[in-house]
Amino acid sequence: MTTTMLRRLSRLHGRLGSVFSPVHMCARSQSSATAERKRFYQDVSISQGEGGLYEINLDRRKLKTPGGKLFTVPNEALAIAVATEWDAQRDTLKFYTMHLSTLCNTALDNPTQRDKDQMITAALKFLETDTVCYRVDEPSALVELQKNEWDPVLHWMEKRYDVKIGSSSSILGPEIPKATKDTFRQHLTSYNFWSLTGLEYVITQLKSVVLSMGMIDRHLTVEQAVLLSRLEEEYQIGFWGNVEWAHDYDMYELRARTAAGALFVHLASESSTVKRKLMQD
Repeated sequence: MTTTMLRRLSRLHGRLGSVFSPVHMCARSQSSATAERKRFYQDVSISQGEGGLYEINLDRRKLKTPGGKLFTVPNEALAIAVATEWDAQRDTLKFYTMHLSTLCNTALDNPTQRDKDQMITAALKFLETDTVCYRVDEPSALVELQKNEWDPVLHWMEKRYDVKIGSSSSILGPEIPKATKDTFRQHLTSYNFWSLTGLEYVITQLKSVVLSMGMIDRHLTVEQAVLLSRLEEEYQIGFWGNVEWAHDYDMYELRARTAAGALFVHLASESSTVKRKLMQD
């Protein structure tokens, strides 16, 4: 791994904040031992193979996916990011911290054998149960908190995409207009398969299309999106208290996964503009 490559990745991480730092990827408990393996390589490098795709080399071995496919990524920036994950591992490989590698494996092996249309449909299903659209009607303090914190993001989303989403305290949630779903479907069609893989991952972490798109569009930072996704939980913790280490662990884990997903979306994008923007000083 060259100094130049590491320096470039540092700039990439800087675009999404420090939450992606390995320092924030807490060590797992003993129950995660099965997701660990002793490090078996010294050097990590990348190389360009057939069709302009990039490969990851562990010493002289080419990395492969769990499904046995050659591990290839569409551009150099993503290859550098993945190589850095492998290079950052110490004596033991902690696969559960290697979110970018996992997302690449998912995109390459496609274990559920879905196409783009099916992925978009799955992502849009979350809009019907979006975290920021479901409101409580008591206690009044939480009602006010949700209004003050979630409404500005929801209104931004509606204005940004010229759609109507709304919110509701009904157990059925708001009724999302078909025109809104059609608009988002058309927008998501512009994403490539890899980017959709990352976006769906982010949506499942935040349980929110609104917060995920707000972050991908850089209206929200990772920290803001995560905090907004946990708004009711944070309110309850403020009221009842919490087990400090457990709260911090959950928060850092969610931030790390969300940041990795957002970074993956940008790096996997077909748009060279996004790549240039991430790679510039």
